Amino acid sequence: MQRINAYTLRAHLKRGGVIAYPTEFCYGLGCLPNHIVGIRRILHIKKRPQHKGLITIGQNFRQLAPLLKRLPENDIQQYQQIWQTDPPTTLILPARASVLPLLRGRRRGSLAVRVPRHDVARQVCWLAKNALVSTSCNRAKKRPCRTERETRRQFGRDVLIIGGKTGGYKQPSQIMNPFSAERLR
Repeated sequence: MQRINAYTLRAHLKRGGVIAYPTEFCYGLGCLPNHIVGIRRILHIKKRPQHKGLITIGQNFRQLAPLLKRLPENDIQQYQQIWQTDPPTTLILPARASVLPLLRGRRRGSLAVRVPRHDVARQVCWLAKNALVSTSCNRAKKRPCRTERETRRQFGRDVLIIGGKTGGYKQPSQIMNPFSAERLR
């Protein structure tokens, strides 16, 4: 990962700025999950419908916990084990009422969350001292950016790019509802 000043990163995010960073499969677009301006910028940049909702990542479960309803400790331990195995998995968990509808998705009471297996993605959350929105770096219905060069070419003026290599996975994270064991992606 290129060196990035933590203060610069946090200031950019607090202003509603959007970042691009490598994840397991492709580059991701991110912002603070409680910043309506940042989320709207991501939706505008991607040309993504507002009703779909977005994934949120954290360095660890502790960063995601403020967005989620209280969960039993046994469940949390199970989720942490899932996040350490292949393939990368995003879980649909009950969200707090305070989570922005644009983040959850319209009329949804849950939130898609993941602790990434990619070191740079986790490090960006650590530097930000916060969970982050994480959605593929692409315009709606287009192929995601897999390299820093592609990301700069398509989004260079709109986002702060944190360089690095993606994790080499051939597919995005699977999305699962752990309560119903339903696989959504």
